[in-house]
Amino acid sequence: MPEHPPPRNVATVLSPRPLQRYQLITDLGLAAVFGLLVFAIELTSTPWRVDAGVAASVVADNVGAVLTAAAFTAAVAVRRLRPGVALSLAWVGAVLQMAFSRSPSPSDLAVFAALYTTGAYGSRRVFWAGFASAIAGAVIVPLYLLRGGMSVPLGAEQWFAVIAVMFAAGFALLLSWVSGALVRTAQRAAANSRAQRAAEAETIAEQQRVQIARDMHDVVAHSLAVVIAQADGARYAAASDPGATVDALTTISSTARSALGDVRLLLSQLRHSQGDGPQPTLADTEVLFERMRAAGIDLQVDVDPEPTDLPPAAVQLAVYRILQEALTNALRHGVDPRVRVHLGWWPDRVVVSVRNARPTSAATGTPPAGHGLIGMRERAQLVGGHLTAGPEYGEFAVRATLPIGATA
Repeated sequence: MPEHPPPRNVATVLSPRPLQRYQLITDLGLAAVFGLLVFAIELTSTPWRVDAGVAASVVADNVGAVLTAAAFTAAVAVRRLRPGVALSLAWVGAVLQMAFSRSPSPSDLAVFAALYTTGAYGSRRVFWAGFASAIAGAVIVPLYLLRGGMSVPLGAEQWFAVIAVMFAAGFALLLSWVSGALVRTAQRAAANSRAQRAAEAETIAEQQRVQIARDMHDVVAHSLAVVIAQADGARYAAASDPGATVDALTTISSTARSALGDVRLLLSQLRHSQGDGPQPTLADTEVLFERMRAAGIDLQVDVDPEPTDLPPAAVQLAVYRILQEALTNALRHGVDPRVRVHLGWWPDRVVVSVRNARPTSAATGTPPAGHGLIGMRERAQLVGGHLTAGPEYGEFAVRATLPIGATA
């Protein structure tokens, strides 16, 4: 069975994330266009030819313009590739802008882009760093914008202006971050939905594999046990009773032919999941009993009470497979050819019982167990019933109770 990679945490899928080549080219192209516009606006707003007395301040102003534009452009370039780095570069640009006492400009749009990407693609730490940055920006922006026209203590009009600008800045900054957070939530929901669909598909595939394995075991193990018993019997009886060889070969031929048909149906089911595997019914139990008698079992079948109505197909299949496996185990492991089968068809349930003598393990006091007992229990559980198997009064007893109404 192929190994499946472990599911990844949804948070690790969001960011930092590797970008496709076209996404990286798109981001760099947008950053280049943004940078050209920002440099053009920043530098044209600052005079380059001035008197010697103010040359130093002009140079500083232009240096501040270049550094601010460079920081914001870099933030736009890496906003999706590294949201945390983009947020840091946006803060660098904002600090440079305030340090050089520059007025707000279109380059500040990089701050909104960085906040959006922290909400949409950032790791958990970057996500909350973006939220904190939006709150901090809402406090810093009014203090910076109104710094020249405020006096201490603040008057009523000044307080109103500070609060108004704070709410406006906070709304704009938080709107960018919240928009990214909504995108993040949508991506997380989509990732969870994909993971759920993959898990459901894997569960269905696993159930189909278990069903195919169970059917294959029931068909092949039963048929091979009959074939082996007949072949061994014919080999020992060939010298004294040639006719027994012919009868054994006839049983082997019919058993192998029936098994081949069942195996072909199982392989068809494996190739096409829509197809059904072998579905024996109650009418096939008589063929099963005759086949087991021909294999050497002294079979006694008691049906009481008799079925009045045809039970659901699932119950018929469970009864047949449980009888098939129990009789096959009796043929393989029994120390006495006598096997007793009892079927009781009640209005609400059917009771199946198979008893025969078996060898037991000296260590555990129980007969050898294998996949057959597991398969019989699964058959019973599939229709809502239960099955017990173990020593009972010197014999090995398999007893199953299958409800009829639960599967109707």
